[in-house]
Amino acid sequence: MNTTIIIPSLNPDSKLEKVVEGLVEAGYEDIVVVNDGSDTEHMEPFKRLGKLKQCTILTHEVNKGKGRALKTAFSYILENRKNIDGVVTVDGDNQHQVKDITACRDLMVKEENAIILGCREFSGENVPARSKFGNNFTRFIFRVACGVNISDTQTGLRAIPFQHLDKMLKIEGERFEYETNMLLSLKKLDIPYKEQRIETVYIEENQTSHFNPIVDSIKIYKIILKFMFSSVASSVIDIVMFSIFVWSIGNRLDNNTRVFIATVGARIISSIFNCIFNKKAVFKSNASFKKVLVRYYIVCVIQMSISYLLVSGLSWLLATSAELLLVIIKIVVDVVLFFISYRVQKAWVYKES
Repeated sequence: MNTTIIIPSLNPDSKLEKVVEGLVEAGYEDIVVVNDGSDTEHMEPFKRLGKLKQCTILTHEVNKGKGRALKTAFSYILENRKNIDGVVTVDGDNQHQVKDITACRDLMVKEENAIILGCREFSGENVPARSKFGNNFTRFIFRVACGVNISDTQTGLRAIPFQHLDKMLKIEGERFEYETNMLLSLKKLDIPYKEQRIETVYIEENQTSHFNPIVDSIKIYKIILKFMFSSVASSVIDIVMFSIFVWSIGNRLDNNTRVFIATVGARIISSIFNCIFNKKAVFKSNASFKKVLVRYYIVCVIQMSISYLLVSGLSWLLATSAELLLVIIKIVVDVVLFFISYRVQKAWVYKES
């Protein structure tokens, strides 16, 4: 089996040994276990596993997080396992079955270039409520805001071809958020992915997990919120400026002209902020600023035109020129356009090649 298994572990119990024993029994000969700063009371499993010829133990003196543990393993493998097909990352709590690990490995070898995600089914009664909600919410954000359709955003079972390991090292994140960042980076890195259905196993309702629902969720969604912040902030600026223009112009002009001037003025101001922030902080694009600017304003003009037509059309249908109602219509229209615009910007405007 020309594949290396990676198992990050913090303060393990007997489950870690069961995972490794099952892999050895199935014929896996290269297993890298990362001790991510476990305390002295939990060192025995590492000592026993270290005696196995199939097992290599890498140790962090202090806890650095799952993301850093995976990166430590990737670095070690790039240096010491140059001729393998790839790696399979496995959780050490015995929730990943050997047959599913092998299925992901086999599909990776068959596809050659795609990352394989072992995806669970979340509709079953045995799935803890926090896991079901967390996955469904993150899946929705991935699909709507980022254009990535993954059925199991929390899976730790991933088969990664060797040629992609150096790219994995450059992805931000040190703890649980790293795995989310990895999924969000697949499109930008132009790495294909496939899903492999696996058995859904929750032992003791996942009580041995070191995932902190509050702290780690904030870190995970931070990258998603960062992606969305620029557009949201720009929308707020746009709506505030639109309101200022509408009230400043008052009834001195007809309603269509007032909406047109307010829309154009607000969009010019908000777009300047949006374009610069997106390039520098959100997409971190190295594309030439000239190319980005041209593409950005093509999208901006189209979006502005659609916004104007929809706001004017809806205000005409509702037979109203009241300032407050115009602002409400504007908010509804731009919420819809926000998701469309974001997807276009991510896929085209800031694309580096």
